[in-house]
Amino acid sequence: MKNKSFLIVALLSISWLLTSFISEKRKQEQRWIRINLLGYPTEAVKVAVWASKTDEVPASFEIVEKETGNIVYTSSHIKRFGSYGPFKQTARLNFSDFKKQGNFYIRANGTTSPLLLINDEVYKGAADFCLQYMRQQRSGFNPYLKDSCHTHDGFVLYGAKAGIKDSTHFDASGGWHDASDYLQYSTTTANATYHLLMAYRDFPQVFGDKQQANGLDGKNGRADILDEAKWGLDWLLKMHPKKNIMFNQLADDRDHISMRIPKEDSQYGKGFERPLYFITGEPQQRGKFMNNTTGTSSTAAKFTSAFNLGAVLFKADRNYARLLVKKAKTAYRFALQKPGVTQTASVKSPYIYAEDNWVDDMELAEVSFNFSGEKVQQKKVTKALQYAGQESITPWMQKDTAAHYQYYPFINLGHYEVAKQEKGKTAASYYKQGIEKVWNRAKNNAFYRGVPFIWCSNNLTVAFAMQCNWYGTLSGDTAYTELEQANVDWLFGCNPWGTSMVYGLPEWGDTPRDPHSAFTHLKGYPINGGLVDGPVYTSIYKSLIGIKLNEADEYADFQSDLAVYHDDYGDYSTNEPTMDGTASLIYLLAAKEAQAKPPTGHSTFYLGANIRRDSTQKKIYLVFTGDEFGDGGEKINAVLDQKEVKASFFLTGNFYRNPNFNGLIKKLKSKGHYLGPHSDQHLLYCDWTKRDSLLVTKMQFEKDLNNNYNAMAAFGIKKAEAKYFLPPYEWYNKTIANWSREQGLALINFTPGTKSNADYTYPEMGKRYRSSDEIFKSITSFNENGPNGLNGFILLMHIGTDSRRSDKFYNRLAELITYLKAAGYKLDRIDN
Repeated sequence: MKNKSFLIVALLSISWLLTSFISEKRKQEQRWIRINLLGYPTEAVKVAVWASKTDEVPASFEIVEKETGNIVYTSSHIKRFGSYGPFKQTARLNFSDFKKQGNFYIRANGTTSPLLLINDEVYKGAADFCLQYMRQQRSGFNPYLKDSCHTHDGFVLYGAKAGIKDSTHFDASGGWHDASDYLQYSTTTANATYHLLMAYRDFPQVFGDKQQANGLDGKNGRADILDEAKWGLDWLLKMHPKKNIMFNQLADDRDHISMRIPKEDSQYGKGFERPLYFITGEPQQRGKFMNNTTGTSSTAAKFTSAFNLGAVLFKADRNYARLLVKKAKTAYRFALQKPGVTQTASVKSPYIYAEDNWVDDMELAEVSFNFSGEKVQQKKVTKALQYAGQESITPWMQKDTAAHYQYYPFINLGHYEVAKQEKGKTAASYYKQGIEKVWNRAKNNAFYRGVPFIWCSNNLTVAFAMQCNWYGTLSGDTAYTELEQANVDWLFGCNPWGTSMVYGLPEWGDTPRDPHSAFTHLKGYPINGGLVDGPVYTSIYKSLIGIKLNEADEYADFQSDLAVYHDDYGDYSTNEPTMDGTASLIYLLAAKEAQAKPPTGHSTFYLGANIRRDSTQKKIYLVFTGDEFGDGGEKINAVLDQKEVKASFFLTGNFYRNPNFNGLIKKLKSKGHYLGPHSDQHLLYCDWTKRDSLLVTKMQFEKDLNNNYNAMAAFGIKKAEAKYFLPPYEWYNKTIANWSREQGLALINFTPGTKSNADYTYPEMGKRYRSSDEIFKSITSFNENGPNGLNGFILLMHIGTDSRRSDKFYNRLAELITYLKAAGYKLDRIDN
């Protein structure tokens, strides 16, 4: 009897344990921690998202080191948001102040995140990785297949306007297939090409050289991204063979007869040729209907911008660069033939690229003519600003939905270039207005999701992250940094589905494995680096033709009435990679890689201050300091304006408060120069001979610096906009650098090697005196003989000097700038 009772008790205990285990397992399956699977740089905004199908929200969370299992961080920095999509409760877990590098997990209420990486190389190589997909999309010779396809293209349609008989052959082989079908569009190719060129222009240091120009393995002395961009340019040249001829697309939706590895296509009725659609500026076929083409501008203007930027980056090949310049001008004139938008054509289905905007393309085209010139043509900037005013905000940002490619590109590229060329801040303010529209939606959910779930939502996400990044760079305003990072995080797993939207990135994470692609579906070939379309509104998904999932939905728990995403070959709406989206992502990843790295590799630091920027880049930062003297201010301002150069001015509180300098300060600010702090009372922080010996206390340092910022505030200069600090007398020590860092400031100082900083000396100083001629020669000599010339130099001068110095160096500023520009240097603000 005792044994029987014992057996019953034992069985009941086991049953209770099993029930508890199953209950806990089910409970764990109802809550998740979403992170950026690629990882986080140490100094970046770092946020994970808690998502639960219950009412549970943790009061705190912890970070556990993978190697040791130790808890290395605990925080209650949690912001609740309530329901979103499939989840009943969501929250943002902010661990931005955790800066230890390594591999970790986030843990909260028994739920553990995927592997969490924190280091400054999480983005390293990501941009080059995505170039693999671009090479795989090549038409003509395809280096992935080591074979050629579509070599007979193509024959003309709608060519009568240019006196071309339909069916006339033009060589149009090359370029990139647009997505998993094999259509090719000029508008997406030109946009993709421009993004690739821009990525190299802005971040050349992140790209490598492992492939030949044809895409096969082997270095050729040119960055792979330039090889890829040239592939795009070469095809665009074929699509604009003569000044009065331009084609909008190659092939049409008759391509969709089957999924197949690219070879030759014969379904168009003219052998292996595919149709070339001439740009008429008038409606063309859209299935049973006609598209809404109104003009020639949207496509032709994109040609102009790509050609102009290509001419700058390929200037070493003079003949090629001259050809691009010539084609940029003829494309521009073609764009002006009939102002309006050019939409794509289709024969069987109603699905086209229904682009509705074109003034953004003209805005970029106008300023692109200033890319190659030393002097900015203000007429072009003025014209660009007129276009910008007609569409200050990219329209999708103000809407919850839009048609397929209705507003394209998904970011106004022109605003960025105008902002760098205009004298005011109009274009940057337009970016802010657009960001605010999206933020008003994003701030209400834990994922900070304000981008609408329309077709190719991932492309919009990339574009919006770029806009936030550019706005921050242009303005110094960090208000949207977390919003920017949330959009990047979304692409790499911090989304309801917990998956990266980029095939194979990261290698160890949940990424697309069954995309809508013939390469993967028919042959099992990986499509490394391809950015898939992304989630769509559930209402859109249900309305599309011909979608049927081939396998059980592994993300079924995360689908909702709001949006769906499938990693299934049968879903062409959310899981098809696109060429132009991937090209845009390459730019974004290049920016993130460049910005993630602490500025130590090619920059020089001394005692905690940055004393030289990237020595591999031909950029110079003109810096002027001032305290009691300002006699050179008007002359300096006039020369900088004439030479169209932006500089940086570090002024004391004494200078800002001096009524004699009020007008000058306002002029400098209005012209877009950087205005920063130089201490309030021009204190000497440490002993001249015993540098470690401080002459001020921390309290004195902070009070004096705050007073400097208070004086700056009278001119509308916020501390958040002026975080670079140049110490008084250009003299400091490590303690001062640490105190500056605690204030959220970046300490800088002049680059040694020239005598520019001695322009304050006067003859009565004896041997310390340096004449203007001696100073000028020291600069030219260092440029000609110094390691890396003047690359990355912080060249310091004074805005005014003692009256005992009659040989004012600022009188030779125009001559100096002319010399530096002729030597190929770009002159910029310290915060760019």
